[in-house]
Amino acid sequence: MLHAFKDNWALFLGILLLMVSNGLLATLLTIRGVSLGFSEITIGFMQAGYPLGALLGAVAAPKLVEKVGHIRSFGALASLCSISAVVHLLTNDPMSWGLMRVLAGFCYPGLYVISESWLNAKAENRYRASLLSIYFIVIAAGGSIGAAMAGFDDGTGTQLFGICSILISVSLVPILVSDNAAPEYSAPERLPILRLLRISPLAITGSILNGILVAGIFISLPLFGLTLGLSAAGAASLLVVATLAGALFQFPIGWLSDRIDRRLVVAGASGIAALTALGIASGLLAGQLHLAVGLMAGMLLPIYSICVAHANDQLSPAQIVPASGTLVLALNVGILIGSMVGPAVLSVGGPTGLMLLFVLVSCLTVFVAIFRITQSAAPEESRAAQAISSQGGQMAGELHPEAEQQQ
Repeated sequence: MLHAFKDNWALFLGILLLMVSNGLLATLLTIRGVSLGFSEITIGFMQAGYPLGALLGAVAAPKLVEKVGHIRSFGALASLCSISAVVHLLTNDPMSWGLMRVLAGFCYPGLYVISESWLNAKAENRYRASLLSIYFIVIAAGGSIGAAMAGFDDGTGTQLFGICSILISVSLVPILVSDNAAPEYSAPERLPILRLLRISPLAITGSILNGILVAGIFISLPLFGLTLGLSAAGAASLLVVATLAGALFQFPIGWLSDRIDRRLVVAGASGIAALTALGIASGLLAGQLHLAVGLMAGMLLPIYSICVAHANDQLSPAQIVPASGTLVLALNVGILIGSMVGPAVLSVGGPTGLMLLFVLVSCLTVFVAIFRITQSAAPEESRAAQAISSQGGQMAGELHPEAEQQQ
């Protein structure tokens, strides 16, 4: 394990710096947009550029790596990410910012795909789960640090945009100077979405619904805090709490889903999240806002990984890698919807409206999960659930030992 970590230290350090920059940029744009007088709807459409770009990047990045290799692809995409951060220093036009979010959305997920495929190719099966856990911790830590940094007051925000660009550029250094050779790579196929929907309806619908909620957390939550009158640091702290809670609950919820019907876990976690959001909306939990947000996010953020595991339970090892790419697309479709709907609801209904949106989508997830329980029995054999971050890449199949053995 130590030897495997030593071989991949450059990759872990590079992805940590990327996640710090990503968390910083996403949160900073919302806070800075509010200070510039952008409406909630404008901010929502601007931020929707990221998942739109991610839909394109998830398709293009594997082909780019297959054509020119990991290191060149990483360098090219990181350079474009750095450009997207710098452009925010040159203009305050929301249209330009939205276009840069599309560029960032194209590049960041591509960088995660490169990192994960690299890690997968280098990891032995006996170390694979441990390395994936380290990778997930790095993603959660980086995103939390970045969100916290967005709360620092530098007056105009220019210094933070500059720091974001620097972090992206520096992330290249440990990878480029490492003597660890990049592996060979071939772009994975994707399982057609309608075919996967027939195999595992909950995996597709759950991923889309969870994407809406993920967008509500990572895009609308800072807006929610600012609307309540919190400072920039206070609004950013809500996102930090949500990110850390998601990381904290990933493993116990995954452990539970390995022992009982995963659909029950999805329904239970979504139900707790709905009740918590309802408590926030009603004002009953106003005095414990950070604790309530942490509980809600802790229940919602692990659901995607449970949906992936539920799909894997019903797939052959050869289908796991193609299905993982399809589920990434489903998640990003949900994030794209949530990026626009969340701020719009916040604009019309205020903080209460946003929490009621969480209640509605969470209850819909409960309904879908329970409906599927009534329609079919749980698989007799299940594969261990893996912690998968909704912030970073989600190439779960590529990091699955059984998929590797099949290949």
